[in-house]
Amino acid sequence: MKSEILAAAFLGLAVRSIISLHSYSGHNSPPMYGDYEAQRHWQEVTINLDVGEWYTNSSNNDLMYWGLDYPPLTAFHSYLVGQVGKAIDPEFVALHKSRGIQSAEHKRFMRSTVVFADVLIYLPAILFVCLSLDKILQGQDTLFLLTLAMTYPGQFLIDNGHFQYNNISLGLAAVAVGGILRGKYYTASFLFTLALNYKQMELYHSLPFFAFLLGECIAQKNIGAFASKLSRIATIVLTTFAVLWSPWLGSSKAALGVLQRLFPVARGVFEDKVANVWCAINVVWKLRKHLMNEQMALICIGCTLIAALPTNIAVFRNRSKLGFLLALFNTSLAFFLFSFQVHEKTILLAALPALFLLKWWPNEMLLFLEVSVFSMLPLLTKDNLLLPALASTVAFHLVFKCFTPQTTSDQYGILKNIAKISNLVMVLIVGASLTIYPPPRFPDLWPLIISVTSCAHFVLFFLWGNYQQLTCKKMLQNK
Repeated sequence: MKSEILAAAFLGLAVRSIISLHSYSGHNSPPMYGDYEAQRHWQEVTINLDVGEWYTNSSNNDLMYWGLDYPPLTAFHSYLVGQVGKAIDPEFVALHKSRGIQSAEHKRFMRSTVVFADVLIYLPAILFVCLSLDKILQGQDTLFLLTLAMTYPGQFLIDNGHFQYNNISLGLAAVAVGGILRGKYYTASFLFTLALNYKQMELYHSLPFFAFLLGECIAQKNIGAFASKLSRIATIVLTTFAVLWSPWLGSSKAALGVLQRLFPVARGVFEDKVANVWCAINVVWKLRKHLMNEQMALICIGCTLIAALPTNIAVFRNRSKLGFLLALFNTSLAFFLFSFQVHEKTILLAALPALFLLKWWPNEMLLFLEVSVFSMLPLLTKDNLLLPALASTVAFHLVFKCFTPQTTSDQYGILKNIAKISNLVMVLIVGASLTIYPPPRFPDLWPLIISVTSCAHFVLFFLWGNYQQLTCKKMLQNK
């Protein structure tokens, strides 16, 4: 079994290394370039400016040019990577002079930093969760889950292709999930706080952690045990926040300045075409013409909380491993569908628990994961990553088929037909987008069709996931 696990890990590392050879966000696209330049620019800013200036607009830190808009742990990570880059070649992070650098040496350095994060954090985190589920999955099922999680295209197409470090926040969140599954609640609290302080999008996972841990505290036998457990978790979370935010806590203005960078309401409810409810509604009713940004933000908060409430009440009342994973899936979908400032890449937050649910609902989760990649195709196409996206998705599907025996049950027969229709629709849309030019009046026709089609799938999966959590009590019990 150890050799098989090692083989799965090397397979995951191999596909990430191959994707790293391809193009990236913003390649040869001045003046702003793309996410690759954003990550590099954060390294430039953090190693050349005092920590108090990292989130502040100045002549040396033009926030309109990829200003830092992620939490402090991302900034500290950028600082460490920048120091390594500076040791290799100071031109990588020279203040002002390094903007838009695209040398082969710099690309190798940047790509290697993502692969290093895969090796150090993400791949071991996935393995840790799979082993945490080992008592339930038993043997070969663990290898099935591990191999599919290692080869899911969405994560490595964005990190190793498009270029980001989602592997760090998702990896920290995954280890926190493993902590919950193993009953290590204090460790889980610490690690999830780190994940949240690396990317604010981890708010997508925050409510299930809160509901589960609060439920565990309330379930203690007496008030003393309750107070002890709750105070320890609160101390861990608050202390971690205080340490990471300490450079900005001396001034309320500085702290508020960081928060404003993390939650930029002025940008609007969405930027590009994204597969959520608001973008779909915007097709027929232009939101920005009828609602102010502040109004839209309040509507988004309300709708998101209402959508996420049932699944989190369920996991609060009936804490189980499977119920917790379902709550993560349902809540992250609620945030993706209804929250403010959603990006295409944040579907990865729903994909993470979907990977861990593959054993219980393999065919449903396979379709969801394939749709998640489909929903990001406009972004990946812009980065010249369409071919690797299609090839890796087909390979992922074939790997799944190698592990999954054929069944003739009525339930699977219905699902199989639904999946065939969905796959056919996605193939036709991709084929049409490559061969039929959109009319001049609607230049974004195909990205819009992809986003609306994906949104329809995600809404159905959101309803399905909540139905499973609220009705399948026997399946959730003790799992």
